[in-house]
Amino acid sequence: MLHREIPRLGKEYSILGFGCMRLPTKDGLIDEPKAEALMREAFEGGINYFDAAWPYHGGKCEEFVGRAMKPWRDKVTLVTKLPVWLLEKPEDMENFLHKQLEFLRTDHFDIYLLHSMNAERWDKMQRMNALDFLERARKAGKIRGIGFSFHDGLNSFKTIADAYPWDMCQIQYNLLDDNFQAGTEGLRYAASKGLSVVVMEPLKGGNISLPVPEELKSEAKAAGYTAPNLADLGLRWVWDHPEVSVVLSGMTTPEQLRQNLASAKRGMPGNLSDAERTFAAQVRSFFVERMRVPCTSCAYCKPCPQGVDIPQCFTNLNNAAISGNWEAQKANYNYILAPDREGKKASHCVECGECEPKCPQRIPIREKLKEVVAAFES
Repeated sequence: MLHREIPRLGKEYSILGFGCMRLPTKDGLIDEPKAEALMREAFEGGINYFDAAWPYHGGKCEEFVGRAMKPWRDKVTLVTKLPVWLLEKPEDMENFLHKQLEFLRTDHFDIYLLHSMNAERWDKMQRMNALDFLERARKAGKIRGIGFSFHDGLNSFKTIADAYPWDMCQIQYNLLDDNFQAGTEGLRYAASKGLSVVVMEPLKGGNISLPVPEELKSEAKAAGYTAPNLADLGLRWVWDHPEVSVVLSGMTTPEQLRQNLASAKRGMPGNLSDAERTFAAQVRSFFVERMRVPCTSCAYCKPCPQGVDIPQCFTNLNNAAISGNWEAQKANYNYILAPDREGKKASHCVECGECEPKCPQRIPIREKLKEVVAAFES
């Protein structure tokens, strides 16, 4: 496993990190035997950076991760995040931190982030004196590294980055989102300040892990790209940037893990050939022209009061638009969201709007669900 440094923490980390947002599930809950085996295989494969958060898997992620990694906790970097949108008063910060330490069965977090920051939430954190709280927690030995994860525009990113000598930040970055949110300019701005960057959504919620489309197979051949899907290209495109320290991947299956570990062996800056960079640009154009919704399946929009499985609805819509096989995706949609299943179809939406403020991508969810209904339920 290759490593890169986060200089302000004085440590090197595996270039591939394990994101705990997409663990294997069964009947809507974490499939604990499979998830524990997957995390163990990741650890044994050289991954030493594990990223959790309060809301992942319906609030059950941290408790599970604490149990699963207990035998090897002291050998890895454990990262979690303060759910700033749930804070109502300054004392809540301490209460959440203590509860998270309890859930994750540890006496400290190696890195602790302000979660999913934007301009509004940054104003809230300033009013609550969050930086003072983080400094106190660090002096008490409860956290070591201090950072923030981010979902907003470039100007907000610069404002937050300038406000404090953060140890690291976490941004969404991939070959489709190079000019989205912080983007390439934000990545370079962080590097200019000595601010290390951890990348999330390197495959845009799995969208860049689809098989090479038929329309691009000749371009793939010309680039010498032989991988069965686009995940290898997507990951190596991010690692090609020297400003990136760690790339998080939310892996669900052993096959995904093993493919990503294989890709990581080549994850150096400059790993892409000129032909592969050209192919990456062709992939970007292909996807941008076809994708209907910029959804990453993060599931922050859930639970829907009506039970609508919003990420699944958008996955089917995007897959149909990208592949052109609308009938197959309609059949898949009606199978996965059948009446006897937990998730409900888009037509169950009553347009309450509760989901939209939670979406890091600022998707007009209610309007896009109408497109799903038109595509698959008409």
